[in-house]
This record gives sequence, C-alpha cells and structure tokens, in this order.
Amino acid sequence: MKLKVEREELQQALQNIQGIAEKKTTMPILSHFLLKADKTASIIATDLDIAFTGPLKAEILEKGSLCIPAKKLFEIVREVEDKILLESQENNWLKVSSGKSTFKLMGLPEGEYPTLPQVNRSEEIKISAKTLKTMIDKTVYATGDSDTRYTLNGLLLHFLPKKKNIELRVVGTVGHRLAFIAKDIIGKVAEEKKLILPKKAAVELKRLLDENEGEISIGLDKNHIFFMVEDIVLTSRLIEGTYPNYDQVIPKDNEKKATVEKVAFTKSLRRTSIMSREKTHAVRFDLEPGKATLISINPDIGEAREEIAVQYKGEPISIGFNARYLLDAIQIMDGEAVGIEVQDPLSPTLLREIGEEGHKCVIMPMRI
Repeated sequence: MKLKVEREELQQALQNIQGIAEKKTTMPILSHFLLKADKTASIIATDLDIAFTGPLKAEILEKGSLCIPAKKLFEIVREVEDKILLESQENNWLKVSSGKSTFKLMGLPEGEYPTLPQVNRSEEIKISAKTLKTMIDKTVYATGDSDTRYTLNGLLLHFLPKKKNIELRVVGTVGHRLAFIAKDIIGKVAEEKKLILPKKAAVELKRLLDENEGEISIGLDKNHIFFMVEDIVLTSRLIEGTYPNYDQVIPKDNEKKATVEKVAFTKSLRRTSIMSREKTHAVRFDLEPGKATLISINPDIGEAREEIAVQYKGEPISIGFNARYLLDAIQIMDGEAVGIEVQDPLSPTLLREIGEEGHKCVIMPMRI
C-alpha cells in the first residue's frame, strides 16, 4: 500500500474517528483504524458498539490495506506541514513521510480487524442534517452517563408512522429531568419503532452533522442503526431494554403558567446560584403576579436574592430547583422567551421553548 494525501485531508479524516477508536482497551486492534486503498481510499474505525466508515481523498500509488494506530498517526499529522506519503512495509510497519520528516509506526494486518454489520436499507428514512442535529442538541444533555438503569444512558428515537410521513420523537431523561422534541420527517415505517441510541453514538453523530449539511439517510434493523451522510456511514449498536414511558412524565394540565425573558432568566439564575450549596445547586423560585424572586441560601457562606419580571397572573407559589438543571434546559432553547408551567411545589415543572411547540423539558422540583 502506498498513497499520497494532503495533510488537511488526512487530519480531518482522523479527527472524525478520535472519539471512536479506543485509547485504553484490552483489545489493541480497537485503538487502530483500518486504511484501505483500492480504486479509492477509505477509513474504518470501531469500538464494537459504534463504527465509522468514510472516504479519504488520496493519490493511490499502490493498493493495499493496514490497521494503523489512530491516536499516534493523528498526533504526527497534526505536527507536520507538507503533503504526506503513507507506505506499508514488511511485517505490517507503516512509513510516514512529510517534507524532511520520517516516522515508522507498527501496524496490524487487516485480517485482525472486526467485521462491521452491513447497512440495512430496507427501511430508510430521510431527514435534514440540521434538523437531526437540533433534535440531538436539545435532548442529549438530559441523558445519563453511567446510570445503573442502562436504558437511560441513551436517547430514545421513537418513530411513529403517519399517513404521509413519520413523526420522530427524541427523548432524553435521567430521572430528575427530561427533554423531549418532536418533528415530522420524510419516509415510511411499517410500524411504530422505539430505538435507544447510546449517548456516545449520539455525540459522535452530532459531531459528524456539525460538518455536513443537506440530507441524511437513516437505516434501521433489529440491533443496529445506520446514519449515512454523503459517503460516510456511522453505525451504532442499539441499547437493549425498555425505555420509560416518557409520555406519563410530561405534565399536561399544569394550571399556573408564566413567561419569562430567556436571557434575563439565565443571567439571574447564574448570579443567584453562586451562593447555592455545591452539591445541590438549590435555588428557590418565588412566583407571584408580575415578578419572580430567585433566592439561594448557604448557611456556610451567605445568600443571594434577585427579582425578575415575568408574565404571570396566578396565585403565589414557591418552588425549589437545581439551578444547573434549569440552566441546561434554558440554554439550548433558541427563542427569546421561556414558558414555565407549574402545578404545586412538588409536581413536575414543564418548560416550553416559545416558538417551538414540539420542544419540552420537564424538571422535578426539590424540597426546600
């Protein structure tokens, strides 16, 4: 195998797989990526749960393939300045040349690399990259990282067939909070589907969508989901199990409704939470007609209090919140105002993004 490639091209390709190739693993092959040079060149990386396959623009001088340490080659490419020559040598060594610099890396044969699942196009759905990125942005923050309820460590993708299209609902929750967004997308599915996408896969997909525009195709099968954008395929194993009934968690009849300006609310929360306890980040929210008062009290440090204007005409009510949960939910909203719907101090609070009816966040109050 021998090929020439522009430094920027190789750096971008390697950047795409840094989150997938395992740096610390009991299987050394997973810290490598597979470089294949035939009529065209391609890069493959996997951690056995997520896989990336993408093209590499290169001048192919000799065909071949080799498994190459992903992190080390990325570090080399980041530091050199000229076009790069990659050349395989005996015993799976790789020679890397750029300008007056030469490196040798110990590789592994292609035969040791794991086999990837085949893309299933029998049920293929189309969605704009921008729409899917938005849906992930507005929900992934609410998923768990290492929750013992394994299904909560991923995003629920709920596909609901309609007459002319599909309603896609994306949900993230970790118990104390929930994020929900729904959009109509092009395509057909034979029946309702609930798939749980691991959080790591959702983050890698979002990174991929940041760099691409246009349309993305989604392929579904029993154990895997495939995301195809241009010539790139991101494959993820699905989390097995039953996701909680999110529809029961979202309150539908909260009677006390207020609207607050987003930027002012965000700034007030940040200032007030400075004095909150580090473990709980507790802030009291006193709501009354025309205004809300944010209060945090820490007996070891002091207290903070701030008033903000709100549109509200109901009975006064006091509720305790984790300020971080509120900030996480508000900051990913794009509108200028936030709707707050409450029932009583211990019932779930609903946050709405004004102007985006399909987006909702639920936060459980704290006892204060």
